[in-house]
Amino acid sequence: MRADTASPPRSQQRRALGLSTLAFTLCFAVWTIFSIIGIHLRHEFGLSDTQLGLLMATPVLTGSISRLFLGIWTDRFGGRRVFSLLMLVSAACVYLLTFATSYAMLLLAALGVGLAGGGFIAGVAYTSAWYSADRQGTALGIFGAGNVGAAITNFAAPFLLLAMGWQGTALVYATVLALAGVAFFVLAKEDPQHAQRRAPVPLKTQLAPLAEMRVWRFSLYYFFVFGGFVALALWLPHYLMEVYGLGIAAAGMVAALYSVPASLFRILGGVMSDRIGARRVMYWTLGISALCLLVLSYPPSRFLVDGVRGEVSFALSTPLSLFIVLIFVLGFFMSLGKAAVFKHIPVYYPHHVGAVGGVVGMVGGLGGFFLPLTFGMLNDVVGIWQSCFMLLFVVVIAALAWMHYAITRADNKSWGRAERSTDLPELAAPSAMTLTEWHPEDETFWQTTGARIARRNLWISIPNLLLAFAVWSIWSILVVRLPQLGFGYSPNQLFWLAALPSLSGATLRIFYSFMVPIFGGRRWTAISTASLLLPCLWIGVAVQHPDTPYSVMLILALLCGFGGGNFASSMANISFFYPQAKKGTAMGLNAGLGNLGVSALQLIGPLVIATSVLGPMAGDPLIAQQGAYTGEPVWLQNIAFIWVPLIAIAAIAAWFGMHDIASAKSSFRDQAVIFKRLHNWLMSWLYLGTFGSFIGFAAGFPLLSGMQFPDVDPTRYAFLGPLVGALARPLGGWLADRLGGARVTLWNFGLMVAGVLGVLFFLPGGDQGQSGSFVGFFLMFLILFVATGIGNGSTYRMVPVIFFNQRRQALGEGHLERVRTEANRESAAVLGFISAVAAYGGFFIPKAYGTATALSGSVAPALYGFILFYLSCMVLTWWYYARRNAPAPC
Repeated sequence: MRADTASPPRSQQRRALGLSTLAFTLCFAVWTIFSIIGIHLRHEFGLSDTQLGLLMATPVLTGSISRLFLGIWTDRFGGRRVFSLLMLVSAACVYLLTFATSYAMLLLAALGVGLAGGGFIAGVAYTSAWYSADRQGTALGIFGAGNVGAAITNFAAPFLLLAMGWQGTALVYATVLALAGVAFFVLAKEDPQHAQRRAPVPLKTQLAPLAEMRVWRFSLYYFFVFGGFVALALWLPHYLMEVYGLGIAAAGMVAALYSVPASLFRILGGVMSDRIGARRVMYWTLGISALCLLVLSYPPSRFLVDGVRGEVSFALSTPLSLFIVLIFVLGFFMSLGKAAVFKHIPVYYPHHVGAVGGVVGMVGGLGGFFLPLTFGMLNDVVGIWQSCFMLLFVVVIAALAWMHYAITRADNKSWGRAERSTDLPELAAPSAMTLTEWHPEDETFWQTTGARIARRNLWISIPNLLLAFAVWSIWSILVVRLPQLGFGYSPNQLFWLAALPSLSGATLRIFYSFMVPIFGGRRWTAISTASLLLPCLWIGVAVQHPDTPYSVMLILALLCGFGGGNFASSMANISFFYPQAKKGTAMGLNAGLGNLGVSALQLIGPLVIATSVLGPMAGDPLIAQQGAYTGEPVWLQNIAFIWVPLIAIAAIAAWFGMHDIASAKSSFRDQAVIFKRLHNWLMSWLYLGTFGSFIGFAAGFPLLSGMQFPDVDPTRYAFLGPLVGALARPLGGWLADRLGGARVTLWNFGLMVAGVLGVLFFLPGGDQGQSGSFVGFFLMFLILFVATGIGNGSTYRMVPVIFFNQRRQALGEGHLERVRTEANRESAAVLGFISAVAAYGGFFIPKAYGTATALSGSVAPALYGFILFYLSCMVLTWWYYARRNAPAPC
């Protein structure tokens, strides 16, 4: 807890609270502007319901994600600067909205407008710094009541809309927010914490609390109390009109009975958190909410009972009057909970309010984005209107159970010491899982201890990575099947769905590259694997309905990138466990057998969707409307649901079976030195040629084959390419250990050039004539897959050797221990980073196929481009690594 020996004067506290609350109110009003002007935009731009829904949800998404970064910046630069700049930037985005002439421009502006929602965390960090711990709950409750900005928009914007049109309304909002930003910068004072800070806090220190499970428990609370609040506020009018037959005006009035108390009573929640404790308020919030949702979840039912005098029938349902009471009570306690969650944060993390609050706020905001979409899909799948309350009931029970478990465990630990615990160390890393001494280069240590532990971590890591690749590749099968089942997507849209997982996976790898030294390999492997449950469960629901909006499919394709991101952290983690002489084989096994996830998906997928292997709980099949399987049932959801139990088992095995290496800990700043290393960028280019080709060919081959050879079912054979590529990867590492990575890589790129030439030869319209040859086409692709696998292993073997030699040249032979430490740290970061760059190949290769076909009617121009690229890789490999007197022979 914060020890405030000299609190600022009351006048300054009130000034800071008043200014930040006013600023947040205006930001929240701007954040919800599309709820009003969206009606006019729909008519003017001819938007569909799906397009309008995405436009209204986009600011929620931006405002949620931006909270993490804004929280970190507020901790570093101070709330006065960040909050002022945020309002000015948001105002500029609202102003630019008035120039929009297309839907794409509207979406781009909406991304910027959403930044206003991030003002919440800047205000929380700024406000909490002015108050002592015993008054922070009240202060943050008053500040949080700025949610009433949504009501201001609902009240004022319609009048402005009638008088000035949507452009004029946006201009007024932009002007007011810009003036508020200037006024805040002029009138607000620097918060006490930032004013007393002399040196900037390292990013590692700011991010350190995010490794604690307590932060994510707080996030789950906020996912319910804030994310659930936003979701129900959007969903209730529609629900009331459909279930109770109310008109739009009456539905809006009833919905207001939920949303207004869920905003204003946040002040009371802050006061109560100060008086009786935030923990007790959370117990009341989650407990009463669970009871309300239990009743709301019960669908109208009719019962027929065999009685003494015959059948007795009766019905149970929730009348409108009881429904209104329940949602009022639910909104009231949600408002208390929102204040209580943010009362916890400055108490447990007084110097990390921005970073921790940013994560908590981000997760809560994402709930407001994803939950309404999930409500609609549940209606389609379950067919019961009350399914939205059922989902929220599951969430609140999970939060309540986790909170009670954590508190009980903490109290039991402190009971024997006769002290009250303020720390809740649930799921903390056992000391047995942290290796404080790790010296793999010491032959005695390796033989007696190291090898056994390294093998254990490797063989747990492999299935986790295999599952990640399977989830990452799910769309390579889905895009082939969706048109056959009535999903009306164009070929270009299908190529986008096939390519987007690689785009998001590649981007996530940039961040995942640095996570192992910050969080620990054991913990990050378990968490990143568990994250795969989200896309699997959601895809399983979405693909059961041909009317699922394309925008939802795009989101699901992006979420599958979680699987792609895992590779970077997995490879970096395994590299710490093995000595230099064995890294090639170990990482080849990890990556090669992990890459088998692509092949496993493409082999198992077509089998599980052909039969109801998961039973009636997985849902009903769709009937194929075209293609070779016309009229046959297809359980497309099985391709996602089949991985759910395996993911859960693998994540648990990683949590309880793997290890963290204490010496592998380092900050982002320490690892960021790789961006100054030339060989980081050179190896990124080479690995883009090997792994980028592997994942790109795997993602695009089924769809490309189906388009080039319509009479062939590519899903029967697609698994073979990734299979041979994955199995060849350990061979590439083994060959590189014995012959040298540069030599193997050089000749491997020559083989890839030959393979692409072979594909061109067998294409329809090529040298084989108009029909082409699928057998030859397929065999050439198998050669390419083998070459990519060998190249994957050899390039990954090159990295540790290059960086070890570079650090040895820089530090000298007399500092070998330091050389090994720095080389391991840098090579691990490089391995993760180059995998991130290479993963973009999974996006560009399918898109290259689509673009080449759209522009020229043939895929050949894309293939010629690949040949030029592989030739450039050969030149770089020879010049820097393979020739005599090369700068970095390896």
